Amino acid sequence: MRHSTFGSDRFQRNLEHRAQRKTALTVLAVDDDPDILKLLQSALPELENCNVAAASSADEALGMIEAAESPFDCLLVDIQMPGTSGIELLSQIRNLPENLETPVIMLTALDDRQNIEKAFLEGAFDYVTKPFDFFELRSRMNAAHLLMMERKKTQSSSASIENLRSELDFNQKFNFKDPLSIDEQEQCLGYVEFDNYVEQLSRRRRFDTWVTAIKFRDAEYHFDLGNFGDFRRSVSDIGFCIERTTQAAGGIYSYRGSGTFLVVTHGRERTQNIPTEAFLNQELGTVLSNRCASVHLKVVKGTPVSLRSFTKVGAFASLDMAIKKVNHREANLRKGLVTTSSTFSEPTPDRKEMVNDRLFDVVLRELYGDNTYLTRRQ
Repeated sequence: MRHSTFGSDRFQRNLEHRAQRKTALTVLAVDDDPDILKLLQSALPELENCNVAAASSADEALGMIEAAESPFDCLLVDIQMPGTSGIELLSQIRNLPENLETPVIMLTALDDRQNIEKAFLEGAFDYVTKPFDFFELRSRMNAAHLLMMERKKTQSSSASIENLRSELDFNQKFNFKDPLSIDEQEQCLGYVEFDNYVEQLSRRRRFDTWVTAIKFRDAEYHFDLGNFGDFRRSVSDIGFCIERTTQAAGGIYSYRGSGTFLVVTHGRERTQNIPTEAFLNQELGTVLSNRCASVHLKVVKGTPVSLRSFTKVGAFASLDMAIKKVNHREANLRKGLVTTSSTFSEPTPDRKEMVNDRLFDVVLRELYGDNTYLTRRQ
C-alpha cells in the first residue's frame, strides 16, 4: 500500500466539515488541453483561496514539482496526455520522497475500471471525471489536503525507526474499531482511498463487482489481551496473507477496523478464485511460522456480496452487508455451528430492500437527472 491510512465514518465526516474552512492551497494542474488549464486557473481561485500553477505535459510538471521550494498542497493530473501519461507521472511523483504523500486527484474523461484501479494503486487520492463540478472538486481538494496534514502529523512524531516502533507499541494508542496503516502491500488501499474507489465503481455501474469480507477471528479478544504493537503486527500479517493469496483474483482490499478486511473483485470467476477459509488459515500459519511468532491466529471468510448499485448509498450498503455476513459466520463458529455458505450470497430481505432503493434511485434520476440529494450526499 502506498499510503498510511486511518479513519472511520466519523473521521470522514470531520474531514468534510473541516473542508468548509478557507485554506490557502498551492495547486499544480497538469493537462495538455490549454482551455482546461485556463478554466482551472480562473475558476478555482474564485471558489477557494488558492494559487494554481499550470503544466501542459508530464515532463513540464515533473520539472516544476522537483524545482518547487516546498511540495504543492494538491496536484490535479489529467490521465490521457501525449508522451508520458498521467498515471506514469503519478508513479514518478510517488518516487520523490518529498511528494510521497502529496494528494493527487486525477482529472479525466476516461471511466474504464482498469484506469480507475491503476490510478488508485499508484497512489491517487481521488478520481474526478470531466466535465467536473467545481464545487465538488473544491471539496475533494480540501479533504485531500486535510488528510495529508493529519498523516504528516503522525509521521513527524518519531525521529527514527527505533522511536517510531516505540511510539507504535507504547504511545500511539488506538481504538479497536480504528483502521490502521498497512505498509508495503501493493493491492491495499487506505480507508478513504478505498471509499473513493468504491464510489467510482458505483458511478460507472460496475454490475459484476463483488465484495468479500475476511475477518481476524476473535480480534477483540486479541486486542484486549496484547499490546497495541502486537495487534498491529497481527493485522499486518493477515493483510500480507490476503495480498499473497488473492493475486489470482485481482483483489483490491482495505482494512476497515474491528479486525475486518474487505476485498473487491470483478467477475464471478475471479471472485471464486479468492481462496477458501481453510487455505487462508493455512497460509497465515506459514506467515506466522516464518517470523517465528508464538501467537496463533485464525481468520473467517464471509460470503461474497454483489456491489451492484446505481448509487454510492447502495454500494456502501453492500459493504455493510458483507461485514454482517462475516460477523454472522464468526458468531456461528463461536457457538460451535458448522456453516457451509454458498459461494455467492442469495437474495435476502435486506437485499430486496436494496433493490427497492435502486429502483427509487432510478425514478429520481429520471425526474431530476444527477442533481439529487443522493449524489450530493457525502
